[in-house]
This record gives sequence, C-alpha cells and structure tokens, in this order.
Amino acid sequence: MNAIARYFDFDTLGTNWRTESVAGLTTFLSMAYILFVNPAVLSLASVPDAAGLGMPRDAVFTATAVAAAFGSLVMGLLACYPIAQAPGMGLNAFFAFSVVLGMGIEWQTALAGTFVSGLIFMALTVSRLRERVINAIPNELKHAVAAGIGLFIAFIGLTNAGIIVNDDALLVGLAPLTDPQTLLAIFGLIVTVILMTLRLSSAIFLGMAITAIVGMLTGLIALPDQIISPVPDISPVAGAAISRLPELFTPQMAVVIGTMLFVDFFDSAGTLMGVARQAGLIRDNKLPRAGRALFADALATTASGLIGTSSTTAYIESASGVAAGGRSGFTAVVVGVLFLLALFFSPLLAVVTQAVTAPALIVVGVLMAASLRHIAWDRFETAVPAFLTVLLMPLTYSIATGIALGFIVYPITMAAARRHREIHPLMLVLAVIFLGYFVFLRA
Repeated sequence: MNAIARYFDFDTLGTNWRTESVAGLTTFLSMAYILFVNPAVLSLASVPDAAGLGMPRDAVFTATAVAAAFGSLVMGLLACYPIAQAPGMGLNAFFAFSVVLGMGIEWQTALAGTFVSGLIFMALTVSRLRERVINAIPNELKHAVAAGIGLFIAFIGLTNAGIIVNDDALLVGLAPLTDPQTLLAIFGLIVTVILMTLRLSSAIFLGMAITAIVGMLTGLIALPDQIISPVPDISPVAGAAISRLPELFTPQMAVVIGTMLFVDFFDSAGTLMGVARQAGLIRDNKLPRAGRALFADALATTASGLIGTSSTTAYIESASGVAAGGRSGFTAVVVGVLFLLALFFSPLLAVVTQAVTAPALIVVGVLMAASLRHIAWDRFETAVPAFLTVLLMPLTYSIATGIALGFIVYPITMAAARRHREIHPLMLVLAVIFLGYFVFLRA
C-alpha cells in the first residue's frame, strides 16, 4: 500500500486513500450516464428508419464500460492525473449520425476509422508536430466546433424527446407536447436542470435515475426483469474494425478520420488543461507530463476502435472529482474499476428509454455551448466562419459539414480583412481538402 501511495505521490500532493477514493466515486457518478447514452446513440435507437444500420446496443454497453475502464486506468497509471476517460459525447454523435446515417458508411468501417484516428493521434503526440497542429487552428474555430457539437447534441435530444418534430411546411416545429413520453422527457429535463443549478456533481446521472423511476411508477417504462446479470457479449463489435481497414483508403474516409482526429485532439487538450488547472497541477502555465496525458488519450481512442465503440476522450466531468479533493492518478484508477463493476448492471438498459436519455443530451449540449463565450464576435472576419461552423452542424445534421464550411470560409474572410499573414499554411491545406470534399464527394 505504501508503494502505491509513493507511486501516486500522495504526500507531495497532500492527499490520501480516502480522499482519492471519494473523488473517484464522485467522478464516476458524474459520467456514469455515458453507459446508457452511448449505446442509445450508436445503436441509432431514436431513428425509426435506421433498423439494421446502428450497432447492437447490448454489445455497445459492454464496449463502453470496457473502453471507459481502459482509458481511465491508462490515464491514472501512465499520466498520474485525476482525469477519467470514456467514449466522448459529440464524437459518438458524429460517428452515428454523420458517418453511419449521413454518409452511409457501415459502422464496422467507422470503427476502423476510429482506430486509425487514434494511431495518428499517437504519432502526433510522440512527435513535435503536436504543438504545431494545436497552434495552426485559430482559437475561434476550436471553440466554434465545441459549441456547434453542443447545439447538434441538444437538437438530437430535443427530437428524441418528441419536443421538436418534423414539419412539412416549416422543416421543424414544436410538437403538441401531449404525448406521455414527451411529458416524461420534459419532466426529466426540468429535474436535471434543477439539479445542475444546485451544482450537484452527479446531476445528469441522478436526473436520468429519477426520470426512469417516475417512468416506471407511472407505467410509461416497463420494470426490468432483473438488476444484475452476466456481462453482455461484446463479440459482435470487438475486433470488427480489423477486417475493414482496407476500406479506409478513400477521400470520404479521409474526411471522416480527419474530423475524428480534430475533435478528439482539441477536446482532449482543452479538457486536460482545464481540469489540471482546477486541481492546481499547472506549472508555469504548462501541463506537466502533457505528452503522457495526450498519449494516454490517444491510446484509449485507438483501443476504442478495437473494443467496439466511438472515440474515447478525457471527460470534463473529472472536475467534479477534483472538487471532491482528487489530485492523483488514483482517482482515475478508482473510476476505471467502477466502470468494470458496472458491466454487471446491463439490465438497466431496458429502463433507459429515449425519454430518459434525451434530457442528458440537451444538458450536455448546454455545457458544450458555453464555448461560445470565447469567440471574438466583434471581429467579423473570425465571427463569420465561427458562426457558420456553429449554425450548420445542427442545420445540416452533420458535424463534418459544419467544420468543413467554417474552415473554407476562414481563409477568405481573413484575407479580405488583410490578415492573410496570420493564416497558418495548414489552414490553407485543410480549406482545399474540405472544398474538394464538397465538390467531388457531396456534388
């Protein structure tokens, strides 16, 4: 035990076993919603016409827990940070709705893309290209991507809840709000918003639990046959990516892999810096062991493609564990162990309906949309590409389209503002690639 305490540097960090364990439990409860939301998203359960296109839900539940456990353990043991990892919101939406549903790419091939994006992430991390890539993308577009994904996720949540529906005259419209399932989702949203406003660390998870309980009490959700059961078979998704690797050598998959890499890379870097700063681990405005932390993230993404789920990334919910006193990698290790224990609670998937998951999607969207405050809206040359990125993700139902249009417009507006010297050559290359994407692949 003393050796473990020394490895995680408890004395220097001023922490102990009890504090780290409580912090790990707090972080787990804050992000446990992903165990149920991720299978719902990747299975395309909310899309009536997508039968057979989505991934098998039970197998994805197992893959989600295993990927989260692996990612959290690697982050805790390798980088020694109190930051947990799991399949990321936004990345799973891109995987399911943009790649599989929008582009018509089979999920097995999309998993292969996840695997390769992780390998590229690892290569960037161990090389000096990491800083160059980070510095090449303007901050306005980084924040716009995060906010746009937030709006996209919230839009999915609103449609899953039955609040927003198709309207032949207006494209979309507000539903009558009389359907019992929709009312249950609205109840869940109100509860979750109240819990979030009260600053409860596990608000999203508790909101889902309360909504599910109310749904069962009112007969809107059937009672589960059991609570604990054997771990669902992961074989339908595990390793499915390997046989599809030869299918990745297409311009379309290049765009998919590039988008996965971009979102994962910058989301991870931002989360790591934010949580580490809250924990007081930043030194001279730099993140110690940054290379190890990003490598742990990249390794988790690579493993995700093999395990059978979308990209795994660092979770901002780790901040709740830091607030509870977590300072070392042991916090993340505790989270990893708890995700492994969660494997035996798969019967609860039956009570986590769209009405239960929709409020979580909407609230996560709100949290991601907070990035809008970092965009300099008074500078028109950067506000326009940022605005198009944010707006077009939900309107086109495609994260890739929003990113592509923003990256194409950015060099144009910057050149018009006579700020062409500030455009990084990589941005010009990306603009040309995305322009070719529209001309040749979406024509």
